[in-house]
Amino acid sequence: MRFLKITPLVLLLALIFNSCSSVRVASDYDREADFNQYKSFAFFKPGIDKADISDLDKKRILRAIESEMQKNGFTKSDNPDLLVSIFTKTNENINIYQNNFAGWGYGWGWNPWYWGSGFNTVNRTSEGTLYIDLIDSENKELVWQGMGTAALAREVNKKQERINEIVAKIMEKYPPGMEK
Repeated sequence: MRFLKITPLVLLLALIFNSCSSVRVASDYDREADFNQYKSFAFFKPGIDKADISDLDKKRILRAIESEMQKNGFTKSDNPDLLVSIFTKTNENINIYQNNFAGWGYGWGWNPWYWGSGFNTVNRTSEGTLYIDLIDSENKELVWQGMGTAALAREVNKKQERINEIVAKIMEKYPPGMEK
């Protein structure tokens, strides 16, 4: 009987944790840009300074972007081909799961599957969207933008790992037409 009470809660928690691990990504780009010409990058400080997140999270994001850019064959330079900027948005999601299922029985007053009056679960998650902008340094025009939306890690020791995952998923879309 205890198994029947715990199983739905365990399944609900598994669903919540599984849905939190996904990263939804999208990208857009200038169809006239020649992406083969870009070999070096630098961070665009005025754009990064406008991002509305803590300096520690900015550092985490910039480290992850630098790592991914280097994996894609870019070198960091004082005279770059591309400028990298970021923009962020966050929102708090509150999900209320309500189960008023009282079960079925074999007659009035007797119910072998009775779980009580139901259970409610409230789940709060912070969801963030990270935009990574790649700007042609010569003409200062946006040539590529990647966006990733995901649940954020609350624990400090998991933040860098989560940010790395989000940035990696976004950068899979670069260069356009070459998705991995």
